[in-house]
Amino acid sequence: MLLLSSHEKDLGGGFVVRRSLPAADRRSVGPFIFFDHFGPVNELPGANHDVRPHPHVGLATVTYLFEGAMMHRDSLGTRQLIEPGAINWMTAGRGIVHSERRPEHLRDRAFVNHGLQLWTALPLAHEETEPAFSHTPAADIPQVRVGQAQVRVLVGEAFGARSPVKALSPTLYLDIALPAGAAIALPPLAEEIAFYAVEGEFAIDAKPVPVRTMAVVDAGPLTLEAKTATRVAVIGGAALEVPRFMWWNFVSSRKARVVQAGEDWKAQRMGQVPDETEFIPLPPTPFTPPEPRS
Repeated sequence: MLLLSSHEKDLGGGFVVRRSLPAADRRSVGPFIFFDHFGPVNELPGANHDVRPHPHVGLATVTYLFEGAMMHRDSLGTRQLIEPGAINWMTAGRGIVHSERRPEHLRDRAFVNHGLQLWTALPLAHEETEPAFSHTPAADIPQVRVGQAQVRVLVGEAFGARSPVKALSPTLYLDIALPAGAAIALPPLAEEIAFYAVEGEFAIDAKPVPVRTMAVVDAGPLTLEAKTATRVAVIGGAALEVPRFMWWNFVSSRKARVVQAGEDWKAQRMGQVPDETEFIPLPPTPFTPPEPRS
């Protein structure tokens, strides 16, 4: 079992996330190449943690909230309120621009924001696909009771339930809630798999996993046991065909494509989000993404 400690990163304005992927010891788990956990954080009236328009290439973003809300807008003209329990899947493909802002109805209200922001690398055959956005409401996400465990099948298939969310490669994403002392037996669910302790502490085959830590393990079978009341995010799927180059918001199997994406954004050739006038500029660093690693 490989344990990955999350590290804090300030995205601006004091909005801090805990990042588990990519890590020095592990760059991806199945198609997942990026794993951010934010909150729970009290959003006070007047606080500005809006994410201004920014681009993506070669990946899909997967947004999932436990609490709170955010407003998604993108260069396709999509305008979607993101709320707890829903899956919001944005396929960047050849390029998309989006923003994530505090909803207007919450501008003057305090609320708690808590969720996960993940990226998956698109399969080689779909790296340059047309961009798209898909919203699956919480009511459409299947939920299964397995002993004392409550399992939400966000993406993929588990325990006889299949998510309606369409991924472009074999992908697994689960939200498992366990009371203290409860356990769940997991059959092999994916070629590559990892478990992240969102809340509480748990053990995998009697090996402890601290809170806010990711455990990458063999495919199973295995037993998950809650030491305290626990919420666990499970990610996995088929291994990437080849490692990816990853720089800022751009992902590709080809280094030249990442460089080109940076040049396109600098020249503002990637489209605009309707009703948005701001944007996040390209970082002032050379277009030299590191060599890809799996």
